[in-house]
Amino acid sequence: MVGKRSGATEPFNRDKIVNGVRRACQGRPVTEDQLAVLAQRVEESIRARGLGEVPSHEVGLAILGPLRALDEVAYLRFASVYRGFESLDDFEAEIAALRAKHQGEDPWHAAKAELAGTWSSEQQ
Repeated sequence: MVGKRSGATEPFNRDKIVNGVRRACQGRPVTEDQLAVLAQRVEESIRARGLGEVPSHEVGLAILGPLRALDEVAYLRFASVYRGFESLDDFEAEIAALRAKHQGEDPWHAAKAELAGTWSSEQQ
């Protein structure tokens, strides 16, 4: 069961996950199969907790990780709504966190970022 903010509870619904994430993925190179796998991973994560009821907030948190791995633009879209971004600073902080994560995984990221920055400054 999922506990809503209103106090109501409802059964976990994988389709709600897919529909919510699909909106964030509009125009992105994400397939329906990838959405289904993401929803399955979220459901498995929630069920693995072994709780009879999970707050809806935790369902949203369970979506963020797999969505970030799937498509970072869709992740930013979803996170901006889910976390209630209110300013450019919120986006910048999240983008900085994504960049920091990349730098730890990809040794070429710094070079790519530098090239992208050079290209951007040349365009201004």
